[in-house]
Amino acid sequence: MAQGNCLIANEWICGEYVRTRGEELTDATVQHVGITLASVGIGLLVAFPLALLARHLRFLAGPLLSLTTILYTVPSLAMFSLLLPVFGLSVSVVITGLVLYSLTILVRNILAGLAAVPEEAREAARGMGYGPVRMLFGVELPLALPALMAGLRITTVSTISLTTVGAIIGYGGLGNLIYEGMHSFFKAQVLTASVLCVVLAVTADLLLLGVQRLLTPWARKRKVA
Repeated sequence: MAQGNCLIANEWICGEYVRTRGEELTDATVQHVGITLASVGIGLLVAFPLALLARHLRFLAGPLLSLTTILYTVPSLAMFSLLLPVFGLSVSVVITGLVLYSLTILVRNILAGLAAVPEEAREAARGMGYGPVRMLFGVELPLALPALMAGLRITTVSTISLTTVGAIIGYGGLGNLIYEGMHSFFKAQVLTASVLCVVLAVTADLLLLGVQRLLTPWARKRKVA
């Protein structure tokens, strides 16, 4: 059967679909990446001060971690439905829900990374006249980067996956195509969009791994030794 007829035959693998729907696939991918970047970025901005607060006020650490864990257990469909009355039918519903999900991993990993900083490093910094802010950004955060980046990688990959659920309100990036394709049983659309989601997740993870290695050269040296 000619390749051009794979659309008529409704085949799973169809080059003609990719060729004729390139703009649609590009738009969906751009929306998917945009939602992911916004969600992870805002998640980091929210998680960082929360982790610092829990670190300095230790009685808040337990309740805060419990709250973020409870938020993570809320099914995505229910989460988006609960946010609809607040934000209306907009992309803010999806981004806010994904930010809330990201807090579980990010807050825990930031706290774990800071807790793993050797006390000797802090003592040496104090001896050199480092204040709390300079110590945080000049000593503690660089040493906590492996744990922080591990949390960021997990969060990014899970966010790419969860973004597809936003298709229920029309803001799911590639999830929109998957959702529409499943409704009409359009095989090529479902498979192509799903494969692109996997490619996005793997690419993002590899990029963040590369960034982690660039920012933590001492970790590579320790492994070699």
